[in-house]
Amino acid sequence: MPAIPVAHRPDPAVRRRMSGPALVTFFKVAEAWGLSVADQRALLGWPAASTFHKYKGGEHGTLAFDTLTRISLVLGIYKALQVLYPDVTLADGWVRLPNTNPIFGGRPALTLMVEGGIDGLLQVRRLLDARRGGLS
Repeated sequence: MPAIPVAHRPDPAVRRRMSGPALVTFFKVAEAWGLSVADQRALLGWPAASTFHKYKGGEHGTLAFDTLTRISLVLGIYKALQVLYPDVTLADGWVRLPNTNPIFGGRPALTLMVEGGIDGLLQVRRLLDARRGGLS
């Protein structure tokens, strides 16, 4: 993914306002998906354990642009799954199901999301957005 010019990134005041709600929503998605602490930390970009526990406790400060990008991708994946699969159990469980799509190699989407970093998150997001648009 090409770097986003600093001029196009949200300024610190905007990131500060977004940080709390972004983390609250991320942790709700993590709960719905039944994510382990390790998976949550991986999706957030591997913050230190102490930082992660501060996030869980409601202390967030101003999140880095990278962290907000990761959260945005997770939320987009979550929303796409809710649209594609009206059955909440299926929508929330989809990330853990083995997947035959070539990008997953028979593994669950969560594996690509956790191991692939932002690129993995982008691949899953793009796939789901394409499916929402009618592509298989």
